[in-house]
This record gives sequence, structure tokens and C-alpha cells, in this order.
Amino acid sequence: MELDRPGRVLATLSVLPALAVAGWLLAGLPLLLLGRFAPLPATLLGLPLAALLCWAGTRKLGESHAPDETPSGGAVRGGGAQVMVARTAGSVLGRVRAATWQVAGVVGVAVASGVFNAIMHSEQIAVRRDPATYTQYAAWIATHGGLPIPTQTEAFGGPDPALVFESVGFYAVDGGVVPQFMPGPPMLFAIGHWLGVPYLVPAVLGALAVLTVAGVVARLAGVRWAVVGAAAFAVSLPILYTSRTTFSEIPSLILLFGGLALAYDALARRERGRALLAGLVFGLAVLVRVDGLRDVLPVLAFAGLLLAMRRLRRPEGTVGPPLLAGLVAGAGVGMLAAYLLARPYLSYLSGSVRPLLFVCAGVLVLIAAGTAAAPALARFRLPSWVPRTGAVLVVLLMAALYARPWVQTVTRIPVTDDDRRTAEMIMQIQRANGLPIDGTRLYFENSLHWVVWYVGAPAVLLATIAAALLVRRLLRDGSSFGWLLPLAVVGWTTVTTLLRPEITPDHPWGRPPPGPRRDPGHDPARHVRPGQAAPPHGPARAEGAEVGDGGGRGARPRAPGGDLDRDGVHAGLSGGRRRRSRRCARGSRRTPRC
Repeated sequence: MELDRPGRVLATLSVLPALAVAGWLLAGLPLLLLGRFAPLPATLLGLPLAALLCWAGTRKLGESHAPDETPSGGAVRGGGAQVMVARTAGSVLGRVRAATWQVAGVVGVAVASGVFNAIMHSEQIAVRRDPATYTQYAAWIATHGGLPIPTQTEAFGGPDPALVFESVGFYAVDGGVVPQFMPGPPMLFAIGHWLGVPYLVPAVLGALAVLTVAGVVARLAGVRWAVVGAAAFAVSLPILYTSRTTFSEIPSLILLFGGLALAYDALARRERGRALLAGLVFGLAVLVRVDGLRDVLPVLAFAGLLLAMRRLRRPEGTVGPPLLAGLVAGAGVGMLAAYLLARPYLSYLSGSVRPLLFVCAGVLVLIAAGTAAAPALARFRLPSWVPRTGAVLVVLLMAALYARPWVQTVTRIPVTDDDRRTAEMIMQIQRANGLPIDGTRLYFENSLHWVVWYVGAPAVLLATIAAALLVRRLLRDGSSFGWLLPLAVVGWTTVTTLLRPEITPDHPWGRPPPGPRRDPGHDPARHVRPGQAAPPHGPARAEGAEVGDGGGRGARPRAPGGDLDRDGVHAGLSGGRRRRSRRCARGSRRTPRC
């Protein structure tokens, strides 16, 4: 039996974006490292590789593959893991059976999302926050093909003690400047510069993200919910914001949810090749965002679980080794890019990245130990009260996060120069808004309240109930095994982010009470609060100069190397003069959530 044609179309469309993005990034990174990231070589390498991954990831996707629902010899009877075999086998075939109107509805929502966000797109160039840094990063590599950005001090009249080539979002290195972030998103945004539409790529990526999320919904909850899920996702305020300008969240989301769809298909069909692709797509999330290393930790643990099941001769275990291999390869590419192209940024985040690496190493050790002890662990049966307790703990966790502002005040004593600049900036924001002056406040305790404001209390409540029910079913008999990896990835990233948002609280969601403008037509730049710091600045600054409009009164516009792109935008950053205090320079950089 095969999938009906609409179901096959939906299943295919939902994994193509992640595979295409992965292929483009894998082809573009070597070119960027060689300083040859240009339209012709990138097209000649990127398009064939993206097409190859798309073909491998969708090949025979709609064909029936009905493996035996009984584990081969050596399986332990009576466990919850055994029940999930029958539930998982062929579940893709049962779930992604769609009517034509349902597929058309999903595609229509994606197209409408892309068109709407393209019309409402935001052009952020002056560097104050992430989008402008990504814009300048993409503009530079699109026109120059590599890093670092040379300083060319002669363009500024020669060297001077007051001339320093660094700023928020950019680091000074020997003879040049390097951007703060990972190279994945700029390699995607560069396509827009080559095509003459530099600010429309985020809207296209947002539309592709809608398709990807709809595919995951169809696989897990049934295709009847795909249109609803796509629409709810598309109109969510954070998705609207990040689909209108050059953020890294949408490319990261495409890879993570695309990896979930591919992993689900690989498990249902028990295909090693598709599992390898799923792991690779997951791992490449690190090339897009450095905190992707945290996001894919549940995938690492899940691969370890599959390895243990393989030891027990469970058929699902066959996809464990390739999933782990692809994950390690993709994450390794991302960390290599961080070391070679964003080493100062990696060093700045070392306090967070090193513990993550140690956690990853610890998980690998646990995987080895769990795999060795799998036969003994399989004989262990959970007490009957554990499933119910797990569900209650999920609800209690969310309740505790919501009550956190009433029992905790998160602070950080400034230790480094960056911390002190951040504290000074926070005090400026507090003073401008009539809040108590305390530069040590981080406001992290309000994180769940920010989420409630953005997506609504009903969404948070329904998500909490769904997570509790899934935890109960997974602990009871494993009957929702297909949900395990999505629940682990979404739950882990949600809880860890709520506990430590790691964002400088100068955003509208970073102060109590959250009260930005509610008109979704406003772009993210409009939500920067008044009086939060000096105007945008570039990597060149003159010490002791007065701050003025446009980056410095009487200051010459500066860019690293002094070059302008064809649109008149500084290929590096627009320069500016600022006070010696450098009020919002590197102090406003975000730590892992950047």
C-alpha cells in the first residue's frame, strides 16, 4: 500500500526545506572558509548538494514499509517499550493521509505567511541588535566572499589611538573585524543580496518554516490538525517578528523541526539512511546558532536510547547508530565553523559553551553505560504510580515557573567589563521607565510571563496539559513513543530557556510589566525601548567624541575597509563616535541565546 498522492506531497514538502537548507550550508561553509563564497561557486556546489539531500530524504517516502511488529529474538516481553513497536510501525502511513484541500490549506497558509511578512518586512541596517549584525554580515560575505573584514585604516586617515575597530556585534582581530554570530544564517541571507532582494529571504524562510511545522503536526497528531497547526504557528507574534527580518531563529527552527520529521519517518520505516540525514540536519543547527548545541542534547540522549534498544535486538534500534553519527558530524561542522570564523564570540561564551560540551561528554558516557546495561535495565518495571506522578510534576514545574517572580529575583553581580557595561545600560532603561534602579537585575524570573504575553495563556495552558498527558502515556506503556523525541526537544529547550533566557533585558519582553506595542505591523526595531543606550554604532569609533544623531555629530560614516555595497550600505558596519564609557558596546551582547 502507498500513501495517497496528497499525503505524499505533504510529507515531502515538509522535509524539503530542512534538507535544502542543510545542503546549502554544507556547500557554502568550505567556500566561506576559502574566501570564495560567491554566486557562481555557491550555486554550482550548493544547488546540486541540496538537490541530492532532498532526493535522499524524500526517496520512497510514500511507499509502504511494514516491518514486523514483533521484536526479533531476545526481546523482553511485557514492557512498555514493546508496546510502542506496533504503534510506531507504519504510523507515518496512517497519519499522513491527506485530502487535497488539506494540503492546499497548508500550502496556502505558508504562502500567505510569506507574502504578508514580505510586505511587512523590516530593513535593519544600523547595528544595535542581532538583525542588523546579520544583515551586515550577509552583505559583506555576499560581496567579498570571506572573513575577516579588513580594517583598512588608511580609509580613515591612518592609524590613531582614538580609532578602534570593534563595536556591538563585531570583534576586533589582528588586522580585521569578525562578526559576532555563527555563519549559517548569513550564508542563507546572502542569497537575497545576490538576487537584489536582501530583505525578503527571512519571509521566504518563514513560509518554509510553516510547511515544516505543519508536516510535524501531521505526522504526530494527524493531517486534520496540520492546517490548524500551520495557521496557529504563522500568526504567533514571535514568528511574525522573526520572519520579517534577519534573525537566526527561523533557520534554526527549520532544521530542528525538519530533523524531527525525518527522525519520525526513519523510525517508522527503520531506514538507516534517513536516520543519518535526520542526525545531520539536527547537528547543523549548531552552524546556525551556537545554542543549538543545547537544543540537540535530547537528540543525543534519544540516539543513546535507540542504541540500547538495538542491544536488545529491537528493530527501532537499527536507526540509532546512523542518527548518532549524523548528529555528531553536523554538530562537529558547526563547532568547527565557530572556532574558525567566530572564535572571539566562542571565547566570549566560553562560560556557557564549556559546560555544554562537558554535558555532551557526560551524555556520551551515560549512553555507553546504558547500552552495556541494557539487558538488566530492560527487566526493571516502573511502579504503577510513576506515570501519574510524572504528569503531576510537569504541571507543578510550569506552576513554579509562573510563580517564580513572587519568590525569586534573578541578579548578576558585574565582574567583567562587559557585565559592567550591561549593568549601566540596564540602569539607563530603568531610569527612563521610572523603575527602581538596580543594574544587577536580569528579570529572568519573568520569563514565563513574557511567553504568556506573546502567545496567550490558553496556548501555554494547552501545551502544559498536552505535555502532562504525553509524559503519563510514555511512562505508562510507551504507547506514544513517536512523541518522545519531539516532546524531549521542545520540552528541554522550553524549560532551559525559561530558567535562563540569557538575554539582556532591554527588549520589550525584558521588563516588568511587559508592554510593547501590540500592533504586529511594527517591526522588531520599533520595540526597542526608549533611552536604552546610545544610537547604533559601527566597528570604528572615536574615543571621547560626543554622541549625536546618526552615530555621532560630525562623525564620518565608517565601515571596515571603507567599502560600500551596491545599495550604499556599509559592507561592514556604519561607523560612529561614542563616549569613552561605550555605554552599550559589547555589554549588550547576548550570551548563548544569540
